[in-house]
Amino acid sequence: MSEISASTVMKLRKMSGQGMMDCKKALAESNGDFEKAIDLLRKKGLSTLSKRAERETSEGLVVCRTASNGRSAVLASLCCETDFVAKSDDFVASSEKLLDYAEKCAADKGAESILETEIDGKKFQDVLTETVSKTGEKMQIGDFQRFSLGGCGLIGTYVHFNGKVGTMVLIETSDDKVAGAANIRQAAADIAMHITATKPLALDRDGIDAATIEREKGIFAEQVKNKPPEIVEKIVEGKIGKFFAENCLLEQPFVKDDSKSVGELVSEAAREAGGKAAIKEFVRFEVG
Repeated sequence: MSEISASTVMKLRKMSGQGMMDCKKALAESNGDFEKAIDLLRKKGLSTLSKRAERETSEGLVVCRTASNGRSAVLASLCCETDFVAKSDDFVASSEKLLDYAEKCAADKGAESILETEIDGKKFQDVLTETVSKTGEKMQIGDFQRFSLGGCGLIGTYVHFNGKVGTMVLIETSDDKVAGAANIRQAAADIAMHITATKPLALDRDGIDAATIEREKGIFAEQVKNKPPEIVEKIVEGKIGKFFAENCLLEQPFVKDDSKSVGELVSEAAREAGGKAAIKEFVRFEVG
């Protein structure tokens, strides 16, 4: 049989609430037949599928926590079926526990790694199972990421007031004095908020997949195909430049002051603080 795709394994994991390895084994045993794989999980007692299983876990909360020393931060999302449950005390308490496990997790990302993480002898999978039994809704970890500083710098975080979207951004600085400056800290917070609003695809041009760029170029060329080739080339070049400006964080106009880019904002704040700074990575999670 052909190789089982990661997307198929993930789909089964979301449907069953079980581990990636269990889902992959079930798909292998069923020769890739999705329905047979579900039956295998049920027969093995690994799945809690019910009449709710086909429902989407499109509600939930994005939660974030920064370590007391500011050297690391975690961002995660916990998903459920309804907004009613997402606002319940049991679900909110579980989302806070998720942060405890995220800080403890051996890996820096990946929902599966948190499920197997233990605190006081209890895995987060057990915490999730207990919450499901209380609320009666299917639940799962949506995403998880941890940022840690290896040198001088800071981590900006932002979670929107509705709890549905959140962001972390890691900024490296030339020294601790710059990292501790009020203006660079404000810039980090503002950029995290900026990311939640603008949904950048990547930090810079190198971060955008080559296939995506070629696809965009093809679309732009098709739009002006009746023009002379040399004109088409110039128009496509201009449009792809605009595409980068709209989708690369460093090139995006800053939402609070569109006279400067996000990259320029960071550099300016660092100069004012007497040094240099650069955004190294960011992550944005959203439920719904």
